Amino acid sequence: MNKFLLKALVLASVNIAFLGNAQFRTQDRMDRLEDFDQKKVSWGFYLNANMIDYKIVLDPRYGMFENHNLVSSKQSTSFGAGLIAKFRMNDYLDVRLEPGLQFAQRQLTFNTQSNDIYRDGSLTNAPFIPIALTDKDRIRDIKSTLVDIPVLLEFHGERWYNSRPYVAAGVNYIVNLQSNSGSVEDNQQQTFRSTTHNFAWSAEMGIQFYFNKFKLTPAVRGTFFMNNEMVSDNATTPPYWSAAVSTLQTRAVMFVLKFE
Repeated sequence: MNKFLLKALVLASVNIAFLGNAQFRTQDRMDRLEDFDQKKVSWGFYLNANMIDYKIVLDPRYGMFENHNLVSSKQSTSFGAGLIAKFRMNDYLDVRLEPGLQFAQRQLTFNTQSNDIYRDGSLTNAPFIPIALTDKDRIRDIKSTLVDIPVLLEFHGERWYNSRPYVAAGVNYIVNLQSNSGSVEDNQQQTFRSTTHNFAWSAEMGIQFYFNKFKLTPAVRGTFFMNNEMVSDNATTPPYWSAAVSTLQTRAVMFVLKFE
């Protein structure tokens, strides 16, 4: 795990423990924001740190050589922010709409020079002229700006003094603003293409802390794309890049702080 993110998580955990201790001391047991959760609709915002990577399923012909994986992914840490709209269903169930903006940068490495052995073609692939792959050809630094629109169903327990645990799950519609999906250039011109419109599912757990003026919720969320994001290279491009990948899907773990 990235050392900076690990330090941030440890610091956040210490702060949460301090807040929790303050919440549960016997002299502070007066309930705060007693009617807050009775509102039919409420609003807020959130900030998050994220750790994003790709889940890769390789093509057995172009993505592997003698049981070695030819394509690898390097994760990154970044941040995001968004808004919260909560719709109360009953005492134990809420629906949340949490549109936000996530920033990410990942790195894919294509060690696929060995695919030169398929240069003469076969019944399943056309012949091609090999090229000598440079570092610029092998490495793709992929920047993503993601408009994330999750709809979450939240189940929470009884309020215990000034805290309340919960779990949530739902689906996301995600737009990648830097997908390059409409570009006529492909990896042969150092342009990595992926899908613009994506769908994912998310699961989350956290604890809601009630203060005099607001509610603070630290939470951990996992988001996993369901569709294949890989856009195939042009038909005339050698099978060094997209041909080596059968399925490419984003997966993310987020530490979220919500303010309502």
